[in-house]
Amino acid sequence: MQKSLSVYDSDGSTFAPLVVIELVSETKEEAIAWLLNRVRDKQQDGGAELLVEQLTPGAQGTEKDNPNVYVVGASWQRLLYGAEDVGLFKEFKDGSMRGFTYANKHNFKEFQGDGDGFLSMAECQYIIKHGLDNLRAKDEAHVPGYPKMKLYPGKSVIRRMQSKGILVQVFPLHEKEELKRLSFSWFKKIKLSFQPLDDIRHYFGEGMALYFGFLEYFTLALIPMALIGIPYYLFDWEDYDKFTVFAGFNLVWCTVILELWKRLSASLAYGWGTLSRKKAFEEPRPGFHGVLGVNPVTGRAEPLYSNAKRQLRIYLLSVPFVLLCLYLSLYVMMIYFDMEGWALMIHDEEPTFWTGLLLFIPSIIYAVVIEIMNLIYRYAAEFLTGWENHRLESTFQNHLVLKVLVFNFFNCFASLFYIAFVMQDMVLLRQSLATLLITSQILNQIMEAFLPYWLQRRRNKKAHKRMIKTMEDKELPLSEQVKLEADMSTYLGTFDDYLELFLLFGYVSLFSCVYPLAAVLVVLNNVTEVYSDAFKMCKVFKRPFSEPAANIGVWQLAFEAMSVIAVVTNCALIGMSPQVKSYFPESETQLILWVVGFEHFLLASKFILTFVIPDVPKHIQIKLSRLEFESLEALKKRSIKLKKKQVPSLNLKLNFFVVC
Repeated sequence: MQKSLSVYDSDGSTFAPLVVIELVSETKEEAIAWLLNRVRDKQQDGGAELLVEQLTPGAQGTEKDNPNVYVVGASWQRLLYGAEDVGLFKEFKDGSMRGFTYANKHNFKEFQGDGDGFLSMAECQYIIKHGLDNLRAKDEAHVPGYPKMKLYPGKSVIRRMQSKGILVQVFPLHEKEELKRLSFSWFKKIKLSFQPLDDIRHYFGEGMALYFGFLEYFTLALIPMALIGIPYYLFDWEDYDKFTVFAGFNLVWCTVILELWKRLSASLAYGWGTLSRKKAFEEPRPGFHGVLGVNPVTGRAEPLYSNAKRQLRIYLLSVPFVLLCLYLSLYVMMIYFDMEGWALMIHDEEPTFWTGLLLFIPSIIYAVVIEIMNLIYRYAAEFLTGWENHRLESTFQNHLVLKVLVFNFFNCFASLFYIAFVMQDMVLLRQSLATLLITSQILNQIMEAFLPYWLQRRRNKKAHKRMIKTMEDKELPLSEQVKLEADMSTYLGTFDDYLELFLLFGYVSLFSCVYPLAAVLVVLNNVTEVYSDAFKMCKVFKRPFSEPAANIGVWQLAFEAMSVIAVVTNCALIGMSPQVKSYFPESETQLILWVVGFEHFLLASKFILTFVIPDVPKHIQIKLSRLEFESLEALKKRSIKLKKKQVPSLNLKLNFFVVC
């Protein structure tokens, strides 16, 4: 917890500021007073029971500063009760991970005294966010001061005010000393060692830690392929008859690493207490709208929307739109091939050094166009998925991921499939793969790290310089810290980061057998990605709220789908090699049947391997089963005690009845 900075609540209570709420500067006083009262009210009265106070401007405050900035904290008792409400798992004295309960708090390993320090700052901020998100309208017809801003019973107050533009942002504060230590161990000193995943999880939460864990694991898993690829590249540069060995290695590699990652992520999630954590009931997402009705599960009033209407929107507009985008992508690809033919014709007419360089220009232009098209499509997909009006955030994310993956896969890999299986030009395939891979890596590094940092410096150059000089070395006043962090860019989640890894996995698993250096380039990219992502999380973006996670979610399915496509692709490449064709000199049909049969055998082996390798290690399965058994036994003992208490009372009633 952050001890150095503290503020006083209206009742005189001292608390550490953990979360910032910023309203628009012209927000009406009655709306502010109503919101603050709801935040402070007792939970049994429908409030969040949190401590909140207006941020007082510092010595350097100006008239342009927004006065409606508030810091939120909570008492330790409220945080501990909140830990039980959100279902946090903590290490028990016997070493097992158990759901925290306030009544049983002293039996947890790290609980000492009144519990000060038992919860990390990230966990406290997550509890506060949970409390704010669960502020629900009661009998208010509208937000005070805003008659047109209607409220429905059970509607989230915070989400309603955000969607209507009254609430500018809600973000957690950085803990400067802990951030300084994390920055030093994470990216400030260049060293060959594993990332501090426990520290990342402690500061940013399990979802972020799992992303960096997967990034590290993917990089390490690429090393064997890179070590094989270097001599393969050096000695068999033009000998494509021997790429069958490398393709065979790809087939085994892409299956095994994904199965082993499941086990590693399960081990990490168990140690962090999220593996057996029950998923909370999902509330409607902020943008969901519909006719007011009653939720049959919660009994609360909330908007309802017909699933039939949603399906009509998906199949009558979303699907045709995606198909149109795929057609445009195909059209751009054909323009790229025309450019390739033009460059090749010029080089054949006058083979010089400069015309040799000209051969790479179409691929570079195409790679840049691909990145631009992916970016434009991403915004269109977000708008379209929002228009489909999905009730749950998880459903919204699944549909968005599906749209983006389909387009990105087609846009990035269609040209490679065309070159490989229609043109059957392995030299051009190698050249195109190398150019697309290198260009996309350079553009991603610029877009993800350097561009946000440059924009931040340009937006608030003086403040950013002061932050670099004083935020690390001196104690900044709370008002200055809040002002600096409020102006930082907002981190939009790990979606784009996972998408980049997905595409790199595709480049490596699909066609790296014709360009063995692909794995080497991806390893180098991932190493720089670790440092650039760590830098932007600590220096460029606001601190995101921690999100509990037991795995990488829908991205696991995406990577597994890519591995299935990789099996089919590599089998086809093996069948096209002259080395394999020489075994079937007379019948091409036999070759096709042999390749298809071999591909089916590998797919069957892949799925068998999925069942053979358990997703959760045996020792963790035993611990989870033991914990479940102990919980059932404790429940039985409790029910027996209740029955024993009820029996004497029943006997007394019978005796009284007999006497009467």
